[in-house]
Amino acid sequence: MTKILINEFKNRLDKFLVEELNKDQEYSRSYIQKLIKDGNILVNGEMQTKSNTNLQVSDKVEINFPEIKKSELKGEKIDLNIVYEDEHLLVINKANNMVVHPGAGNPDGTLVNALLGREEINLSNIGGVERPGIVHRLDKQTTGLVIVAKNDKTHQELSNQLKDHKVYKEYIALVWGNIEEEKGVIDAPIGRHQNDRKKMMVTNKNSKYAKTNFEVLERFENTTLVKCWIETGRTHQIRVHFNFIKFPIVNDPIYGRLSDKTDEFGQMLHAYKLQFIHPIKKEMVKLKTELPKEFLDRIKKEGGAKHEW
Repeated sequence: MTKILINEFKNRLDKFLVEELNKDQEYSRSYIQKLIKDGNILVNGEMQTKSNTNLQVSDKVEINFPEIKKSELKGEKIDLNIVYEDEHLLVINKANNMVVHPGAGNPDGTLVNALLGREEINLSNIGGVERPGIVHRLDKQTTGLVIVAKNDKTHQELSNQLKDHKVYKEYIALVWGNIEEEKGVIDAPIGRHQNDRKKMMVTNKNSKYAKTNFEVLERFENTTLVKCWIETGRTHQIRVHFNFIKFPIVNDPIYGRLSDKTDEFGQMLHAYKLQFIHPIKKEMVKLKTELPKEFLDRIKKEGGAKHEW
């Protein structure tokens, strides 16, 4: 589909498109910026790929909307533990061993497949056809709270909150060793592992800033139960950071102790609490969820008692 608009005032290309296109249909700013970057915008017949291009009065702007790729993903009837839902978003308590979205080696059985298997559900398109609705992710064996957006506006607003560190995410983790400090901060950049591209590591080479805060909840003979909250959202961040300070997460199959006899449940890491401003209602949403039974059983085995943190 092609649409032609005439500019009436001096304006930036991206601002002009946001204002004009949203008169008829809702388009996110990121979608419009991608249209420009991908060469789908012509100004007076010439392709423009910079969002800050200045328009003059009477410039003819031609928008070539690319054909939307149809998802080949299939919905599956998989039970989901939904802790919050309205017409704009939902928050799911992700089960252990569930991958968030399809990828190499995981074509089905994912959270996305489960979402598509629900009747009459709309999901945002910002993440592309393979990741509809997915605002942020958790590792396969990390359990807990995940936000899913039902439309692009909600997705964009939530992504901005994540980028601006306005989404509070709190985790509970059981780590090897006895941490002496009551509280601590792990401030160390994370990048791809130099020898294994599937792993991450603390490094100053091609890395990104990463910061994890933690507080000790209980100490056992060989392990420590900690609460942690992250100020950044790097891949495997908590797992990498605790491995870096020599207190790896119990049962972590990648960053844990080599002597750790890992089982199917995976690492003892749970996304316990979530807090954010609802992108449409502008109200504070505060959610938390109980630890999985296997996690609670391991804490009990270590000598701890069930209680609220």
